[in-house]
Amino acid sequence: MINSSSDNVKKIGSINRRMFITGSLKFLIMIGLVSRLFFLQVKENKKYLTLSDKNRIREWKLAPVRGEFHDYFGNVIAGNFEAYQLHVIPEQVEDFRYVIYRLKDLLELSEKEFQKVLKKKNEIKPWETLIVADNLSWNKFSKINNHLYDLNGVKPVISISRNYPYGDNFTHVLGYVSQANEKDIETNESIKKNFVPGLKIGKAGLEKSYEKDLIGTNDIERYEVNAYGRRISQLEFQKGEKGKTLKLTLDVEVQKLANELLKDQAGSICVMDIFTGEVIAMHSSPSFDPNLFVFGISKDDWQIIRNDHMKPLVNKTLQGNYSPGSTIKPIVALSALENGIINTNFTVKCTGKTEMYGQTYHCWKKEGHGFVSLRNAMKQSCDTYFYEIARKLGVDKLSQTAKKFGLGDKVFGDLFDIEKKGLIPNTEWKKNALGKGWLLGETMITGIGQGYIQTTPIQLCLMTAQIANGGYKIYPKIIASEENKNQPEDKFTPLYENSKNIKIVQDAMFGSTNEVMGTSYRSRIDDLKYQFAGKTGTAQVKKITERDRELDLKTFEIPYEERDHALYIAYGPYINPRYALSVLVEHGGNGSTTAAPMAKKLFKLIIDRHTLRQTINKKKYLEI
Repeated sequence: MINSSSDNVKKIGSINRRMFITGSLKFLIMIGLVSRLFFLQVKENKKYLTLSDKNRIREWKLAPVRGEFHDYFGNVIAGNFEAYQLHVIPEQVEDFRYVIYRLKDLLELSEKEFQKVLKKKNEIKPWETLIVADNLSWNKFSKINNHLYDLNGVKPVISISRNYPYGDNFTHVLGYVSQANEKDIETNESIKKNFVPGLKIGKAGLEKSYEKDLIGTNDIERYEVNAYGRRISQLEFQKGEKGKTLKLTLDVEVQKLANELLKDQAGSICVMDIFTGEVIAMHSSPSFDPNLFVFGISKDDWQIIRNDHMKPLVNKTLQGNYSPGSTIKPIVALSALENGIINTNFTVKCTGKTEMYGQTYHCWKKEGHGFVSLRNAMKQSCDTYFYEIARKLGVDKLSQTAKKFGLGDKVFGDLFDIEKKGLIPNTEWKKNALGKGWLLGETMITGIGQGYIQTTPIQLCLMTAQIANGGYKIYPKIIASEENKNQPEDKFTPLYENSKNIKIVQDAMFGSTNEVMGTSYRSRIDDLKYQFAGKTGTAQVKKITERDRELDLKTFEIPYEERDHALYIAYGPYINPRYALSVLVEHGGNGSTTAAPMAKKLFKLIIDRHTLRQTINKKKYLEI
């Protein structure tokens, strides 16, 4: 009995201990739960409210509205239109396979288009946006909206895309836009800040140069969704800012004519105001339609552009390095006058060729020009005369004058990253670049625009403009809506030692165009309103052999790639000059027969448009 009672006491004690321990544990657990609840509801309240909001509230960035480009008269040359897109975020779709095949049927996608979508899906992260369609028709866009109940995770989006209403007329000036890639986002803060799937950004030309000004800022929409992720109400809408609209100095009508004149030919046409430096036209041919790039160019279209032997992807106005041919002769003459090497009475006898240290240098006219003065030599483009004055002048002095007038340097500074400097050679350049001494014969051929010398069409236009305005430096501009950043306060810097020398050159260029025996006489305009002065140029592409001289083939009889380039520079009206131009036709043969006639058509339009341009300038002045 005693043992039994003792055992009972022990059992009771053990039970009490277990109950105490269990009760204590329960109490501690309760305290822990209460503490945790307190921590979550009070201390972490904001955090979990935020997380809750993230599940309930969504933010949607819309594509920014890109700024436009206008020509000088307000015509939209790069604008925008609404594009209907279809977005899918794979990780938000319960049954992606079902949804994507459903979209294939609704959108009537071809097998090729469908496989392209699947490929894009495999290339992106699950949380990234898959753009199933970038430019839907309104009918298909509406159709998708009517079936959204069956398409969880699908987002129909109204976006903004670029439009170039004038097609290939402004391509090499404006450039084009295309979808931003990872490198674009990483290297450009404006793009990174405003990025949305499918964002189009500038890839070339002014579209690229002014991306920061053009891109604009996002519209931001905040809305509430239910447990299934479907929108139930809009909470907030933050309006973004449209990108800056840029007014250019270009004239649509002159640009269109330049495009028309160079149709089916490779070349360049530039037109410039000789006082303001405003570029009126700047066209490179052949061109291409920049609209092809907006939604991603097809492989077939890309191959056509890429493989074109006339190289439409090259901006010949800024990138093309060409021998200037006889268009350099006004500068050679001016340099010789400025350095006191010659005067207007200096004459040379041209027999068709000249001998120098065992080398023969030919004039373009086999029988020669006889005795010629500066004016007649310019008028008839006598090579022998310019061989002689270049020889007497020397390449270093010639180089100095050429550089003064804008040759051998970028015309637009850093505005276009593709622009070339060209090359104005001198003795120091050859020594440093080639490790060789300069030869006299090289000076002579430089005097007729051959040899090492290389210029761009825009440089030739600037050179001509500064001759036309009496020899004053100007700073070309293409953005009318902003001040010329490259232009100093003292903008009309004289480029001459004696202004009379400029007038002598101007008069010689007048004779070249408007007098019998002038190389561009057939392209003259007798009406003083349109009358212009100019200089032809023919740049050799291939060295002419003695056999070539004997055959004396016509341009059309020579293989295309071996034909000379045709050039022409001019300014007008002659009585009261205002505009200068340069024309270059690759493999066009003789400048007098190919390039000069284009200038004739251009000046008639340019000068007629001048009145309208002045009206705008007067209005702007009155508003100020």
